Amino acid sequence: MAQPEAIAIGCSKGGFNALKLLLGALDPRLPQTVLVCCHTASGTGVLSGLLASHSALPVVEAVERQPAAAGTVHIAPGGYHLLLEHDQHFALSVDEPVCFSRPSIDVLFSSAADVYHTGLIGVVLTGANRDGAHGLAQIRDHGGIAVVQAPANAEAATMPQAALDISGADYCLPLEKIAQLLNHLCLT
Repeated sequence: MAQPEAIAIGCSKGGFNALKLLLGALDPRLPQTVLVCCHTASGTGVLSGLLASHSALPVVEAVERQPAAAGTVHIAPGGYHLLLEHDQHFALSVDEPVCFSRPSIDVLFSSAADVYHTGLIGVVLTGANRDGAHGLAQIRDHGGIAVVQAPANAEAATMPQAALDISGADYCLPLEKIAQLLNHLCLT
């Protein structure tokens, strides 16, 4: 198997704590682009600023037309859908919410799957709606890898359970084991 090019992570309720743990346990040598969509009411730059102190990798808020940088965590800004264009630059959209959410995990996952195909790992963490389930199915349809937090281990089980029901998963693990898996998939 070729080394993945990118990791896309989606979460909602309980996501901040899940992201702190996951990002803090990623190997700082990871060369992959990391894309994160977390449903949050926080304003511009707040989530990226809070996560930066917990992450092993640099954390930035994604900006329109900015290239997706290797070894960097890019956070979807509040109030905007984050899309990846075929030239691996970001686009921001204020299109209608998806699953009552903007940013939407499905939107990010779908656009990233169209760019990275088999080189993408999609990760669905804790959350209270089904956003991300259809996007994760598209990642799998493009030959990418699907990782889902075990619903019993999630603060809010609805999102990971919907992902399992709609897309299935290549790996379904407790949160504490997901970073270890990503490190293994991305560095070996």
